[in-house]
Amino acid sequence: MTQSLPAIEIAEFRTLMSHFPTGVAVVTTTGEDDSPRGMTVSSVCSVTLSPPTLLVCLRNGSPTLDAVVARGAFAVNFLHGDAKPVAELFASGAPDRFDLVPWLVPPSGGGPHLVRDAHAVVDCRVSRTEAVGDHTVVFGEAFQVAQEHGHLPLLYGMREYRVWRAEQG
Repeated sequence: MTQSLPAIEIAEFRTLMSHFPTGVAVVTTTGEDDSPRGMTVSSVCSVTLSPPTLLVCLRNGSPTLDAVVARGAFAVNFLHGDAKPVAELFASGAPDRFDLVPWLVPPSGGGPHLVRDAHAVVDCRVSRTEAVGDHTVVFGEAFQVAQEHGHLPLLYGMREYRVWRAEQG
C-alpha cells in the first residue's frame, strides 16, 4: 500500500528552486490570427539529442500555451545578458509587449524571434504535451537553430537576474 507523504508549502518550494540558477528564455508562437504570443520562462531543459528535443513548462490557461498547442510549433528565445528588461516585460503579461521589442518570424520559423534580445533561438515542433499541476510540459523537437555569437546568457537565481561571466584568469 502506498504511504501518503506530507506536502511542502508552495513558498518553501519556491525558495528552494530560487537557489537553483537557470537560463532565461522567452517562448513565442503565433495565434490563429497570426498575432504574436509569448512569455518568459526559466523552465527549459534538454531532453534528448536524437531526436533533438527540449521541454518548456507553460502556465495553464495562458494565451501562449493555447497558441503553442493550436499551432503545433514555437520558438525558444534564449536571452542574453542585456535583455533583463525584455525578460521582465514578457513576464509581466503586458498586452503591448511585442510592440516594444524588435522581432520577426522567419518563413520556416516556429514563432517570433526576438532579434535584438536573444543570443540563440531554437524553433520547435510540438511532439507531446503533459499537464502537471498548474503548468503544461511542452516537448518540442528542434528543427532550426539561429545563434548570435559574442553575447553572454542571462541567468535567474535567488530572485535576481545575473549575467554569466567568463572567469578571469
